[in-house]
Amino acid sequence: MQRRCDRNRKRSKRRAIYCPVHNCYMNSVSQKYGLFAERAGQLQQRGVKRREALMLVAAKTAVPLQGEWLEAFWCEECQQTKWYHIRKRDATYELSLAPAELWEQATGVIHPHKNPTVSEFTTRQSRMMDHRSILDFRFIS
Repeated sequence: MQRRCDRNRKRSKRRAIYCPVHNCYMNSVSQKYGLFAERAGQLQQRGVKRREALMLVAAKTAVPLQGEWLEAFWCEECQQTKWYHIRKRDATYELSLAPAELWEQATGVIHPHKNPTVSEFTTRQSRMMDHRSILDFRFIS
């Protein structure tokens, strides 16, 4: 018979994502940014047959890739944040540094190596998609 404290433990477990260099647990410092495929070749690289990939791309403009995303992690030993391409296979996670090509396939993520000559104000304004962006231009009276 199980002890009562073992039966009532319903908290989720931490994801087992470890630094590839130091093998220590890494903390997530961003949300997950899902990946999408826009070309049949991107689906074929992930094991989808050519004909099925062509039909999927023809039917949808972007096909979401299940179990793949971009996420930033902080390593205590490295003392730095790095962006990783995560692939979840069953209960394990495969990590690789996020290559430049994947940034175009992610949704809602800002490229970490953006143009340094563009100001923060301009960057923020370009991300706003609603009528409230005009509020930044109010004059103080």
